[in-house]
Amino acid sequence: MQKFTDADLSRIIEMAWEDRTPFEAIEALYGLNETAVIALMRREMKASSFRMWRRRVSGRATKHIALRSPEVSRAYCPTQYKR
Repeated sequence: MQKFTDADLSRIIEMAWEDRTPFEAIEALYGLNETAVIALMRREMKASSFRMWRRRVSGRATKHIALRSPEVSRAYCPTQYKR
């Protein structure tokens, strides 16, 4: 199991919650595949929050690059990151 800083854990959880951030992006940045992200979310979140997240992302096409519509070309909103 990899050790992540609190900031990294926070960012991974944030990316997992975002509708348009695919699991592949999390894997590219942090080396966690979908199964590892699910395990991390289960470990780091309250049980009720985890269940809500799983309901939300299960079957969501935007969470997988291969299932995405070609119109979805960006992983985030331009105003998402504050400067």
